[in-house]
Amino acid sequence: MSASFKTLSDLDLKGKRVLLRADLNVPVGDGKVTDATRIERLVPTIREIVKYGGKAILLSHFGRPKGKVDPDYSLEIVAPSVANLTGHPVGFVPTDWVDVSAAGKAIDDAPAGSVLVLENTRFHPGEETNDKALAERMASLGDVYVNDAFSAAHRAHASTEALAHLLPAAAGLAMQAELSALEKGLGQPKKPVVAIVGGAKVSSKIDLLENLVTRVDGLVIGGGMANTFLHAQGFGVGKSLCEKDLAETALRIMDKAIDSGCAIILPIDGVVAWHFKADTPTRLYGVDAIDPDGMILDIGPSSIERIKGAIDDAHTVVWNGPIGAFEMHPFDAGTVEIARHVAKRTHDGKLVSVAGGGDTVSALAHAGVKKDLTYVSTAGGAFLEWMEGKPLPGVEALKTR
Repeated sequence: MSASFKTLSDLDLKGKRVLLRADLNVPVGDGKVTDATRIERLVPTIREIVKYGGKAILLSHFGRPKGKVDPDYSLEIVAPSVANLTGHPVGFVPTDWVDVSAAGKAIDDAPAGSVLVLENTRFHPGEETNDKALAERMASLGDVYVNDAFSAAHRAHASTEALAHLLPAAAGLAMQAELSALEKGLGQPKKPVVAIVGGAKVSSKIDLLENLVTRVDGLVIGGGMANTFLHAQGFGVGKSLCEKDLAETALRIMDKAIDSGCAIILPIDGVVAWHFKADTPTRLYGVDAIDPDGMILDIGPSSIERIKGAIDDAHTVVWNGPIGAFEMHPFDAGTVEIARHVAKRTHDGKLVSVAGGGDTVSALAHAGVKKDLTYVSTAGGAFLEWMEGKPLPGVEALKTR
């Protein structure tokens, strides 16, 4: 990670009240956390704070309560999962963000080495407007600030941006690992670098594609968005998902890639179906002969081999977005085979692989390789904005001043 960031080891944690910006915005069902991945990544930082007798005071948003107190979005439901994963008792403090005196007393009364979860930061409208007065109230509850929520770093909110300027600030262990991995992915990667970008629509990833073609050696475009590029080149895509109005944008991106020396890798064959449902009859077509009544729902074997060849030539792979409609069999085949190939090359020490984004994480888990890449980011919007080359407010605020 860049030397311009302080890390946990740079802070004196002994006996300190540590405001830890966490991301406890986790899926919940039937009154319980259903996916605790983000909490799991916080555990090392919490344990480090507690080890030195510091008080780990967790700040987080949860859902979208729109700046109002809403019991449906209380973080009290998450506290037991924090306790289970850390193996440490966790206290919940129902903070009134207008008057934090009660929270301050609860924190002061807690013994050294305590772990506390404060109420949803978004119960106050000043959170999402990056209100300095709210940040000052938050700062009054701690001695130092640690941000371990990369997944919220793309938002300039009171608990992610303004607060970082009011106390000695550092990146937590999960944030440090994330930034280090991202630096290896696009910041200072080992070349050649291949980016894999999939998903449904070009419209949601124009900035991403524009940035990547200037920074990588090869760009694999898959998923529904590949159809827009094929259409722009004059290929028929039948009834496939395709943003035909973005044909000129696709051609502009391809021209920019040529100018930048970036090879764009598009499908050369596709698995076509006539109904969008699992286990429906399919047929393989070359992209120059797609059935006008069919839909391309996955890449074919020739495309898979072409992408695997590009991966074999690379030293670094950055991945965002599935290659096909991976949620349905048999349209998961392309994504699964590419994922397993990336995992094998990584395992063999031939590749640094960094992936992120909600659908990407789900696809890697589906392929059984979620833990086999160099780094898999749990961040959604933050990971995407990082790939777009945009500064992230929560990261910028941690830079030494």
